[in-house]
Amino acid sequence: MSENKRKGLLIVLSAPSGCGKDTVLASLDGKIDNFRRSVSMTTRKKRDGETDGLDYYFVTPEYFLERLSRGQILEHTNYNGNYYGTPKTTVDEWLKNGDTVILKIEVEGAKNIRSLYPDSVSIFLVPPSMSSLEKRLRKRNSDSDEEIQSRLTIAQNEMKNAVNYDYIVVNDKLETAVEDICAIINAERHRTSRSKNIISEVISNA
Repeated sequence: MSENKRKGLLIVLSAPSGCGKDTVLASLDGKIDNFRRSVSMTTRKKRDGETDGLDYYFVTPEYFLERLSRGQILEHTNYNGNYYGTPKTTVDEWLKNGDTVILKIEVEGAKNIRSLYPDSVSIFLVPPSMSSLEKRLRKRNSDSDEEIQSRLTIAQNEMKNAVNYDYIVVNDKLETAVEDICAIINAERHRTSRSKNIISEVISNA
């Protein structure tokens, strides 16, 4: 029976800066059938090792605001002085096709997505400790001490919102975190509300 007979699933993934969202997302590729990763747009500067169109669409503030004014961005937020947003173009099409679509979104943007898509599933990725998060941020060698302290303060505030998410996953060991997220997605894809049409198909093929 084709998995495309199931209703599409929208996954919202949030995490404080430095928690390994991108590494986790990259590790999910190939582990989930019909998996689609939506790439966010941002006005922040590209870091070493990041690829435009893969990690983010890196754009100017002027371009971002123009797309926003035209209604071409599904949700957006301002994080640490930079805009982040989700291009609207293909998300609905993927969901209509029965795909599993994952959005990497900041906390404020996630609130908007959950209101627009009440059937979405939200996952909050947390570090094992604040000290480990600080070590990860410093290891990147991309931010000043002031920027790191700002990100840590923001992270503490963001993690207070984790209780509003459907699931919390601790990213201590990458393999375990990826396995946990795969288990969540597989369980949610088999939820009755997303599989009712499969019952009709089974009965009709009796």
